[in-house]
Amino acid sequence: MTAELWQLPAATLREQIAARKLSPVELTKAVLDRADRLQPILNCFITLVPDQAMAAAREAEQAVMQGKALGPLHGIPYSVKDLVNTAGVRTTFGSRLYETNVPRDDAVAAARLKAAGAILFGKTTTPEFGHKALTDAPLFGRTRNAWNAERSSGGSSGGAAVAVAAGIGPIGIATDGGGSTRIPASANGMVGFKQSLGVVPHSQAPDAFGNYTYVTPMTRTVMDTALMLQAMAGPHPVDPWSIGIPAQDYISAARPDGDLRGKRILHALRFGNTYVAKDVQVAFEAALTRLRDLGAELIELDQPVPDMEAVWKIINHTTWRARFHDMILRDGERMSPSLVRQVAMAQDWTGADYQKAMFQRAEIFRLIQRWFEKADYLVTPTLARTALPIDQDLFEPITIDGIDVGELRRNFFPYCMAFNITGHPALSLCCGYDSEGLPIGLQIVGHFRDDASVLRAAALYEASEDWLARWPSL
Repeated sequence: MTAELWQLPAATLREQIAARKLSPVELTKAVLDRADRLQPILNCFITLVPDQAMAAAREAEQAVMQGKALGPLHGIPYSVKDLVNTAGVRTTFGSRLYETNVPRDDAVAAARLKAAGAILFGKTTTPEFGHKALTDAPLFGRTRNAWNAERSSGGSSGGAAVAVAAGIGPIGIATDGGGSTRIPASANGMVGFKQSLGVVPHSQAPDAFGNYTYVTPMTRTVMDTALMLQAMAGPHPVDPWSIGIPAQDYISAARPDGDLRGKRILHALRFGNTYVAKDVQVAFEAALTRLRDLGAELIELDQPVPDMEAVWKIINHTTWRARFHDMILRDGERMSPSLVRQVAMAQDWTGADYQKAMFQRAEIFRLIQRWFEKADYLVTPTLARTALPIDQDLFEPITIDGIDVGELRRNFFPYCMAFNITGHPALSLCCGYDSEGLPIGLQIVGHFRDDASVLRAAALYEASEDWLARWPSL
């Protein structure tokens, strides 16, 4: 059984642990062994904590043997993106300036996974402060795609996606500020869910009220995402958006029961972008056919889409300038040039420019709310093409089907940013592979704070296909 442990989802592993068919010690050792073997190839971890993980696994095993009450993720190893604080475990934010930083406290999401019985075994790679859709930094180098070493993992949660895709660990905590969970999830064929604003409390957001960033699950299956969300969701005093928002029954929602009859799905192949790869279009249209076969009514979105990227950029880059400008003045030569350059872009924007962008943020939210008056879901591709080359530069144009299409952010993931600034739940899952065997992502967006409904639609689609039968050849 040990040879197959790395292929089992958390939902199965937790049942075997509770039934005493699998030891948390055996499972954790298998995870750490696989991490040791694959880290030199994939470079998806900044820090591994084998001694701490094994000690926690022994405690978890004792609890099982003593018949104690077990948490919903008891004995399940998990990783945490290195932007998320973990008590007593180095948290670098992908930055040389924080190379030896050890937080005293867990972020709320990490604390809740620990309380559910999960076992932390490592911190996954992120570009410095999660500033781009590629995962590389002077601190650790580049993280490779799980399916092709010559392709990027995507970002900024590249390490989280690759670790799960490679079967190193079944679940991981990621973050999403403009697509940072969904982009690498799509590029590596995983499930990446940016839940609604406030569903998972964000205890590290500098601006809690204007927040557009999320602490998220990264998994291989929709059910594992539901398990993580069930553990992490619920109100907390540190996050005003979370107060008064009880967790839904995500686990029941993620069971692929029934169909989509009576549901109306808006769909859009493009979202302000001009180019979409042919393989992505084919996979997207096939996914729409599958959703229709499940009983949904399909409605093409025929309205123009506002320039989401411009609004997101002003909000995001002025936030970064407030956070990092003084740091750059002191230590900019030790920081990622791409971060320094983006912070500089905001130097001429004023407080009025920021506030105007926030006005537009409200307008975009209301626009999408109107879309949802007549639809249950919006479905798009997650990315306009599959994973970028491993040496892709943030400021160099990308190509789609051999055509130079321009700037990366606007042309690679235009589908993602809108739902960071509006707060709607948006999930990416695999909907096929391109001609080179690289995964393609489907994004399902739902009504504000109806996260359970998104999980249900995703679970039904996932069960209707056999994409999960494929694994990367490492």
